[in-house]
Amino acid sequence: MSGIEIAGVIFGLISIYYTIKENIWCWPSGIINIGLFFALFYRSKLYADMGLQVVFFILSIYGWYEWLRGGEKKSELPISRISKRGWQIIIPLIIFGTAGLGYFLSSSTDASLPWWDSAATVLSLIAQYLLAEKKLENYLIWIVVDILSIGIYFVKELYLTGALFCVYLVFASIGYYTWRKRYRENKRVDTGEILSPS
Repeated sequence: MSGIEIAGVIFGLISIYYTIKENIWCWPSGIINIGLFFALFYRSKLYADMGLQVVFFILSIYGWYEWLRGGEKKSELPISRISKRGWQIIIPLIIFGTAGLGYFLSSSTDASLPWWDSAATVLSLIAQYLLAEKKLENYLIWIVVDILSIGIYFVKELYLTGALFCVYLVFASIGYYTWRKRYRENKRVDTGEILSPS
């Protein structure tokens, strides 16, 4: 356990808390978390996870903008669902992305757990993009990522980071149900239905 890992965990928790609240501060706190975990994964030879942080940084800047200006007439972006066509793109990306990255890491680097790491990496990229787009199902993919990551980090003896992903797993479940409730409430408002006082 290191100071970098502890700080990364703290900012990770702050970021996920703000994400569930749909609060824009999830992005700057998340960017700090990203920088800390980049350094941590470099030291642990988890190269796919390290590279993932670079993409996370780019997607965080994109998400920050989208949440503020991605709605109609540059308004705040609302929660939405993935279309059937969207899933037809996402599922092959998961399969072929994991296969390609896993093969590269296992054959060309000294990466630890290359196939697990690759699956978690590809799923994380997709989940982060969906989060930036405020798609409800981002949380379902994060749940799978969290389960994979818990195994990876405990095997690598990054116990605090593994524990963080246990918390992420709980938060992803809470986030899914919280966002689903808001999505349904927004749909009722958009269709002119009267909201119940609950």
